[in-house]
Amino acid sequence: MSVLTVAMVLLALLLVLLAGGVWIAIALAAVGWFGLQFFTSTPPDVNLFQSFWGSSASWTLAALPMFIWMGEILYRTKLSEEMFEGLAPWLTWLPGRLMHVNIIGCSIFGTVSGSSAATCATIAKVALPELTRRGYDEKVCLGSLCGAGTLGILLPPSIIMVVYAVAAEVSILKVFIAGVIPGVILTLLFSGYIVVWALLNPDKTPKEEMRLPFVEKLYRSRHLIPCVLLIVFIVWVMVVGWATATEAAAFGVLGALGIAWWAGGLSKQAFGQSLMGATRLSCMILFILAGASFLSSCMAFTGIPKALAAWVAALEPNRYMLIAILAGIYILLGTALDGVSMIVLTTSIVIPMIEKAGIDLVWFCIFIVLLVEIAEVTPPLGFNLFVLQTMSGRDSNYVALASVPFFFMMVLALAMITLWPELATWLPDVLIPKPK
Repeated sequence: MSVLTVAMVLLALLLVLLAGGVWIAIALAAVGWFGLQFFTSTPPDVNLFQSFWGSSASWTLAALPMFIWMGEILYRTKLSEEMFEGLAPWLTWLPGRLMHVNIIGCSIFGTVSGSSAATCATIAKVALPELTRRGYDEKVCLGSLCGAGTLGILLPPSIIMVVYAVAAEVSILKVFIAGVIPGVILTLLFSGYIVVWALLNPDKTPKEEMRLPFVEKLYRSRHLIPCVLLIVFIVWVMVVGWATATEAAAFGVLGALGIAWWAGGLSKQAFGQSLMGATRLSCMILFILAGASFLSSCMAFTGIPKALAAWVAALEPNRYMLIAILAGIYILLGTALDGVSMIVLTTSIVIPMIEKAGIDLVWFCIFIVLLVEIAEVTPPLGFNLFVLQTMSGRDSNYVALASVPFFFMMVLALAMITLWPELATWLPDVLIPKPK
């Protein structure tokens, strides 16, 4: 049986299992078992044990549950309320005024949560009622929250970036740093759209409230300082080589516990809830990674990735053509799968193709993350759409229409890093020079 036939059979089986509602991790492992049992002479049971153990017994992967726990701790504090109060006085001079709190608030909270849906829900819980009460345009408020909520997976530290780095065997620190400039660009694009919209619709923006003195602004922002310093510290200790990603994640947990205690949100109940929440999410992701690792071993034994890489090399495709095809595939997958599942499901096949085409793996991480962000706001199954539908009482189609301008801002950011890859690769290359 040809490699192409084997690939089609395995893909069809996977689609059937996923359509039948089988857990993603179980579906991946089942397809791997089927492929090894019927298309190779390798015993599937031995590979199953080796893959599950090898994917879990990773010091690098230990950073994942720690970063998740850090976000869970801060999620249960009053950080979102304090963020709105602390940011609002500084942004009233911009056209659009307090709507920029959605953008900046999501970018700050996203760095500590690492989850798009959690970021969107947390900031919307405070900002949406407050902005509606003050008379801000509901559509722009919903659209900005829907789009800016995705910043949580692009700005470091990001859970999805950790998953990609482990799956693609690249440096976690490099992909973290690679997300900084694209994250800043996307934040500016979101705020830039709000500025243009506000200038074109001055009657839809409430008048500026009384300006506060500088000292009062600083006082209201005092609760933001520890959180910002924590993120800067985590990234800095990794950049200067004082700590690995795993050690930095441990520092992050200690810092999050300290901030929660200082803010008065570190109760016994909150601590237990954060620990259980992090455990559930970590186990889910690790189970998916284990299933994907087993499927990857099946792919290797059947020769599918090697054959696909050779096929890509034989076609000698234009770089932009290959990227456009992959973008279409990932957006299609994003209508049915979450970001983690998209990455672990495709890495074993896509990475050899990318390497053969000479595309930088660190850059490709940012490319995938932006596509996952786009999927978060794309009907019918964009997670942020459902989050805001629940919180606003509006139909998901209404939220999707409101987020269209911010959808195009993400597409523009994707086009920018494609045309100028240095936007993603320059900073990690400067801060982490390649060994001679």
